[in-house]
Amino acid sequence: MARRPQELVYLLTRAERLAERRVQSVLEEFECSVEAWRVLDLLSDGQDHTMTALAGHAFLPAPSLTKLMDRLGDQNLVHRRIDPADRRRVLARLTPRGMQHWQSMAREVRSDWRDLDHLLASEELQRLLAELAEALEGRCTTVAARLRTGRTAKAVERAH
Repeated sequence: MARRPQELVYLLTRAERLAERRVQSVLEEFECSVEAWRVLDLLSDGQDHTMTALAGHAFLPAPSLTKLMDRLGDQNLVHRRIDPADRRRVLARLTPRGMQHWQSMAREVRSDWRDLDHLLASEELQRLLAELAEALEGRCTTVAARLRTGRTAKAVERAH
């Protein structure tokens, strides 16, 4: 049990890296990166998604996502188009080939993770991780807001 923040960060980082390494070992046979898998995962719902949503889901900065999307487009796995409602935005979705590719990868990843089904199916684990993420996200938002407010207050003081 993590008693200090650094212990929790260590445990979460270790689990994330081990999980990513395990997924990557399966994805290698498909010549697919974990980041591409994350993009394909979000797009697998059959809906259009913005590049911003994809970048967030894949944990990639926009320029890296653009390069990745170029590669996925060249492989005929994704299709991009201008959003008709807002011409500044680009929407992406899986092609039929991309959906088949995603389904094959998802099947193999699930098969490789079968020995962890008892942990992955745990509603308590899902709930705790979701609560932790929300609490940390809220804290980050609060700290960022305080920093912005502090900077704003200092700028106002300097102006007077």
